[in-house]
This record gives sequence, structure tokens and C-alpha cells, in this order.
Amino acid sequence: MYKILRICGAILALAISSTPAIAARAQAPQPLYPVSHVLSIKHTDIVYPSIAGNYLVYSTRTLQAFNVVQAEAGNPESEISRIKPRYLHEALRFGVALKNGAIGYVSNRMGPVSAWMRQARGDGHVAIANMGVFSGALVPMNLHASHDGKVWSFDSTMEKVLQSRAITQFSDTGKHPELLAQTWRFYDSNNFEHKLGYKATETGVKSKFDHPSVFIYDRGTGQLTMIPNAVDGAVSPDGKRIAFVRNTGGNYEIWMQDVDGSDLVQLSDTPFGEFEPAWSPDGTRIAFASNRDSKGEVRETSIYVVDVKNGRLTRLTNAVASDGAPAWKDDHTIIFHSNRDPQDAQGDTVSNWGLWQVSF
Repeated sequence: MYKILRICGAILALAISSTPAIAARAQAPQPLYPVSHVLSIKHTDIVYPSIAGNYLVYSTRTLQAFNVVQAEAGNPESEISRIKPRYLHEALRFGVALKNGAIGYVSNRMGPVSAWMRQARGDGHVAIANMGVFSGALVPMNLHASHDGKVWSFDSTMEKVLQSRAITQFSDTGKHPELLAQTWRFYDSNNFEHKLGYKATETGVKSKFDHPSVFIYDRGTGQLTMIPNAVDGAVSPDGKRIAFVRNTGGNYEIWMQDVDGSDLVQLSDTPFGEFEPAWSPDGTRIAFASNRDSKGEVRETSIYVVDVKNGRLTRLTNAVASDGAPAWKDDHTIIFHSNRDPQDAQGDTVSNWGLWQVSF
């Protein structure tokens, strides 16, 4: 009995002595650059910020409705205007800021789902995409635009099952928060629904769904251009180039090209995933979300910036959270959505999405 007690005591002492080391390893990482909480609203998800000029636009989801809100870029808590549903079961999503104060958004008010722009003056709402969206031939998601609103982009699936699902889920206020703020997952058969575990987004893990396409719409000419195998199209501020995400052998990479189809360039090349590109105001850099440092983990993404000329990469955030949807406030400040806990920004997450800011 004495020998057994000695052994148990030794094991207990070893456990106690090793506890500080375990605690040290579990500590949240120190931020790479200053990160601050910008905006959260109780019982509301705030996702996909968009900035142009002095305006910030973001989309909200409550248990009752989807809305699109416009605020001052320098004061996100200020609400300038809000586009609310006007019709039964109407939802408004994918808000886009324009520098003259107009607001782009996607609605299901006419036909299945269609893209619109509320004019900066008055209260006129202009259809901004080909009439095919009204008949359901296209179901626009992830709407983006040049800062002057002349060139627009969105992605859509041609797979009938996904088209039907996109239309059904568009106004679903009860969908899981993860799916609300990681829309690229909708096109991935491994990640399109919420579950306890996911396959990593890495080379060799293939999607069973057909690839979606990015569409570029020129309001001046009415031309609608399709880029196959693409999602998350982002038009440069001057409307001359587009960045997008392409599924390459199971993982996701950032590509860019001129709007006229020339100069196609692959900007990233890792075994894991890059998502949600966003151009800097001067068009020299692209911010994006990636899980490269979490080895393809779907729920752990960080914000990065790449120089489009020399490929120089900078990691901006490093919390164990889902940081995504970067939008440039200025040349050295990015606003993004995240499920970080405002009380423990580096070490814990919450069930709702809010806006955060990183300065670098």
C-alpha cells in the first residue's frame, strides 16, 4: 500500500509541476498588429463590410429580417440610412458601398433573387444586372462593384440543386452563423452545411458540386462576362481589374485579371485556402482571408495582404477565430467581420458576428 501511495504521489506531483507549461501553451497569441472592436449589436449578426469613399455599408441579420445599413466609414456606429424589406418575406443582403452614397444590394423582391442599386439621391432603386437574374437563370451572391458603380461583379451557380437551395436559403434568418459569414462554403460539398467537423480546404479534397462562375456586368455597355470556376469576385476601385477565388485541385487560390480578359495572374499558391479578396484604395494590394496557417481549418481564418506587383505577403491577424471579409478603410486600416469575443479578442469566440479593425 505504501508503495502504491508513493507512485500516486509522484504522478500527482508531476501533473502539478507540468500545469504551468500546459497553461502557457494554451494562452492566446499576442496580436501581430493592433486589433480593435468596431461594432456589435445584441442579437444581430453584422457581416461583409464594404467601403468606398466616406461610406461604410454592411449587412445585418436578426431572427426577423436581413437589412443593409450605411454608415460613415470613420464612425461605424453612425447609421446614415438603412434599406429595409418592403414586401412580405423580402430579404436584403450583400450590401455594397459606392463613393457617391449609392448602395448596392441583392433582394428577392422580384423573381427569385436579383441585384439592385439604391440611388444616392432620392429613393430610386435601379436593377444593375442582366435580366437573366429575374427569371432565375442566375442567382447572384457576393455582390461587389467599382467605387463609381459602373462595373459590378457577383457569383452564381449553374447547378440546379444549388440554385434552388440558394433561393430557399436567401431569406432564411435561422441559418447557422458560420454559413452566413463564410459564403464561399456554399459551393463546397464538404462545407456547405453546418456540422461538427469539416474536411480541410487543401489540395486533393475535391468538391462534388459543379464549380460556380463569377459574372462581370458593365452598366455602360450592358455586357455580361462570365469567368468559369470562380467565386468572390472583387472589382478594383477603378473598375479595370477583377480579383477572384478559384478552386484549384481542392483548395482555393486568389487570381486576378483585367476586366477585358487580359493579364490573368495567380496571386497565391499554397496547399490550403484563400478567400474574399478586397482591393486597396490605390489598387496596389489585395487583402484576403486565409486558413493557410491553420492548415486548412474551415473555422480558423486570418487576414493577410499581398502586393499585386511583387507578391510580398503580410499576415495581419492571428486569433483563433474566423476573421474574414476585409474592407479597406484607408491605406493602413482594414475593417473585417469576425466571431471574436469583445471581452477576449485573441482567445475566445462568440455566436454572433461583429466588425473589427486592424491597423498596420
